[in-house]
Amino acid sequence: MSWWGKVIGGAFGFAMGGPLGAVLGAALGNYFDQGLDGIGPEGVGTGQGNERVQTAFFTAVFSLMGYIAKIDGRVSRDEISLAEQVMGQMQLRPEQRKLAIKLFEQGKQEDFPYEQVLEQFRRECQRRRNLIQMFLEILTATALADGKMEASERRVLESMAAALGYPAAAYTELLNRLHAQFRFQDDVRPADRLRDAYKVLGVDSSADSAQIKRAYRKLMSQHHPDKLVSKGLPEEMMELAKKKTQEIKSAYETIMSHRGE
Repeated sequence: MSWWGKVIGGAFGFAMGGPLGAVLGAALGNYFDQGLDGIGPEGVGTGQGNERVQTAFFTAVFSLMGYIAKIDGRVSRDEISLAEQVMGQMQLRPEQRKLAIKLFEQGKQEDFPYEQVLEQFRRECQRRRNLIQMFLEILTATALADGKMEASERRVLESMAAALGYPAAAYTELLNRLHAQFRFQDDVRPADRLRDAYKVLGVDSSADSAQIKRAYRKLMSQHHPDKLVSKGLPEEMMELAKKKTQEIKSAYETIMSHRGE
C-alpha cells in the first residue's frame, strides 16, 4: 500500500504520531471517524519503510512551506503561487491537494511547532542527505518565490539546515545555485544565461571541462527521481525532481555549447 493509502486508511500509527502526526491529524480534521488514539508522543508507529518517510516528507514540506511564507510577516501572492505550482507539478488528486493546502495553512499559524516538526522529520529521514537536500531546496524556493530573500527567512532556513545536519557551507552553495536557477529560467541575453549556467552547476567559469562534467554528474545523481523516491520522496514529487534534472541538464548543455563541446 502507498503512503497515501496508509493515510486514508486511517493508519495513523504508521503515519508518525508526535508533532508530525498531530499536524497531519489536524489537517485531516474529521476526515476519519477514528483519531490519533494510542500514538505515543515520540511518534513511534507500527509502520516501517519508505511509506513512513514519504508521509513525513509530504506533511513536513507543505506545513513548513506555510511557515516560511509567513516568517517575514506576510504571505505574498508569489509564495502562494509557488505552493500551487508545486501542487500542480505533483498532479495531486483533489483530496491530496486539499490536504496540502490545509498543511500550508497550519504552518502559517502563530503556534505552529516548527522546531519539533523539523526535529521529527530529521529522525524520520535517518540521514538521507539527498532527500534532505531536496526538502531544503523546496523550502528555499518558497522564500525566493517573490524574487528576494528576507534576512529573517534566511536565518530560519540556515537554522533548519543546521538542525537537519546539512553543513552551512553546503547550504550557502545550495542557495546560490537556486538563485541562479531562478534567473537562468528568465535569462534572455546569452552572456547572462552563460553566467548563471555556471552558477547552477556550482562551478567557476574558469573550471575545466572535466570539473564541469563531474559537477554535472554529481547534481544529476543527487536529483535522480528514482533514487530520491527510493530514499523516501513521495512518488507524487517525482515531477519536481525531473524538473530539477532538466534545469541542470540545460545549464550543462549551455556551457558545453559555448565551449564548442
